[in-house]
Parts: sequence; structure tokens; C-alpha cells
Amino acid sequence: MENSGNQTATFGTGCFWCSEAIFLRLKGVRSVTSGYSGGTKENPTYDEVCSGETGHAEVIQVVFDPNEISYKELLEVFWKTHDPTTLNRQGDDVGTQYRSVVFYHNAEHEQLAKSYLEALEQAGIWEEPIVTEIAPFAVFYPSEAYHEDYYSKNPGNGYCNLVITPKIEKFKKVFSDKLK
Repeated sequence: MENSGNQTATFGTGCFWCSEAIFLRLKGVRSVTSGYSGGTKENPTYDEVCSGETGHAEVIQVVFDPNEISYKELLEVFWKTHDPTTLNRQGDDVGTQYRSVVFYHNAEHEQLAKSYLEALEQAGIWEEPIVTEIAPFAVFYPSEAYHEDYYSKNPGNGYCNLVITPKIEKFKKVFSDKLK
């Protein structure tokens, strides 16, 4: 998926609908694909992942131009747009598929993710310990087509209105300088 200098990042912040809607708005991000990673079943379906039996997390795969946005900046968005202290949960979404995870694609990204995590732990921003998993990327399975660009295709959906819209509004205020 990487070409013409683009790089790839894979993050799990809970529901991939939320993550996709946020990362799509960043300058330098070429594409965001919802999918599954970190499990054992090949080509899992959404229902299989939701069962918790595949070991996969709902993730997004972000293709970005590092000349426009750095991996470190993507990590900043990752850490600030979800709760990295709740194990296997984001809000009302509960299960291993909703875990906080960074799947790094190379040694530099691994080092940056671990350094960022260490700095956050030392800063003591959260009362609870950070439980984010940092693991090597192995394989990514794109989600079913109806999950792609879910937020913009389903503006009347209750989950979108109650959960995603407030996250995006907060994101726009915090990261206004990084918006497309």
C-alpha cells in the first residue's frame, strides 16, 4: 500500500468508525481503511471479530505522506482521541476487538510509539495506567465495504450522532492546524 514516499500506520482506538472519521480529516493522510489486525483467523468477518474469538482488533490502516504529516504527529492524534487506559473497551464498546493498540510497521515507528508511551506515562496525565499494546504489524484484513467511510455515509445514525460527532468536534478544536 506504500508508494511514492507514502508510509503506512495501523492503529486501534476502539470502534474503527470513530478512528476513520478522525484520521481522514488530517492533512497528509492519503487514505484510511477500516479493518482487522492482531488476531489468528484469516479473512475474518465483522461478526467473527465481534465474537471476540478471532483475537483481532478493529483497526484503521492509514496511508500518509511523511513530508506533510509525521508518524509522531499521527501518534499524537492516536493518543489524544481515545482513552488508552481502558482495557478492551472504549466507552460502551467492550471486548478485545476494541483494545488500544499500535501495530508498528518498522523499527523507527516502534521506537517512536514506545517513546511516546513512556513520555505519557512519566507525565502522569491519566490516573489509571496506560494499557495500549504496541506490537509488530503482521497482517491487515479490510473490513466489509459498508464499514468504509461509515460516518459520512450514515449521518442520521444514532451512534454517529452521539459518539462520533462529539469526538470530531473536539478533534477539530485540538488539531485545527492539522486539518485538511
